Amino acid sequence: MIKFGPSGNSDSFYNAGYKHTTESAQFVRDHGLDLFEYSFGRGVRMTDATARDIKNAFDTAGVEISVHAPYFINFANPEEEKAVNSYNYVIQSLDAMVKMGGKRCVIHPATQGKMERRDAVGLMVKRMAHLVEIVEELGYRDIYLCPETMGKIGQIGTVDEILEVCKLSSVYIPTIDFGHLNARTHGGVCTKDDYKREIDKVYNAIGEDRASKIHVHFSKIEYSQGGEVKHLTFEDKIYGPDYEPLMSVFYEYGMSPFIVCESAGTQLEDAMAMKSSYMACLRK
Repeated sequence: MIKFGPSGNSDSFYNAGYKHTTESAQFVRDHGLDLFEYSFGRGVRMTDATARDIKNAFDTAGVEISVHAPYFINFANPEEEKAVNSYNYVIQSLDAMVKMGGKRCVIHPATQGKMERRDAVGLMVKRMAHLVEIVEELGYRDIYLCPETMGKIGQIGTVDEILEVCKLSSVYIPTIDFGHLNARTHGGVCTKDDYKREIDKVYNAIGEDRASKIHVHFSKIEYSQGGEVKHLTFEDKIYGPDYEPLMSVFYEYGMSPFIVCESAGTQLEDAMAMKSSYMACLRK
């Protein structure tokens, strides 16, 4: 079943007087949404008790929760010691995620740095193959690792690069961030045909079962020559991309992705707009 929700808490959440993630579940549900993404972007710092409280709140509200692993993961780092840190960041995220009741962990895979692109991608793929071995050894079951397409050109994260990882194991499903793709191609992913082209790549690479339930990030994003600059809101009329053609593609393909809105402050309201657009497709 397709699900929509915000990444983190919107300005409207705080303006309504709420403060804690345990309150986010019912707030999201009250606005007709069914998904929430919790970010460990700056590191995993959550007690077991807090994780249990969050799980209870989201179970009660019937809202799905996913997590975003720390932003500083880099599986193409030439220093082996720092690569070990990246494995640990993912495992810490998974441990907290499972206690929170989640099943999907979004990962920024790597940056190119000073390496040749092909060498950086190859090292990243090798290490993410080893990550699967670690996850299996630790006994994690019924979870997905979701490597994300990235917005800056210097980051590893084209659709093709992410799909190389997803071919490694069924534990991987891609996070396709269409705002990132549009930013790194300077406006090249925004029409219905553009969306179809990228989604077709996913189907051809990993098959219908996993492709139909991909993880999705969406927001309008300002970009420059180097790609992503900053996230915007749906009020932006300059950078895009537009979400309506993508909702139409999801409907036509019969897909059931998790769609997380990353707008700057209006992520709840903009997630509602995407769900409304998708529901309009159902009524046609």
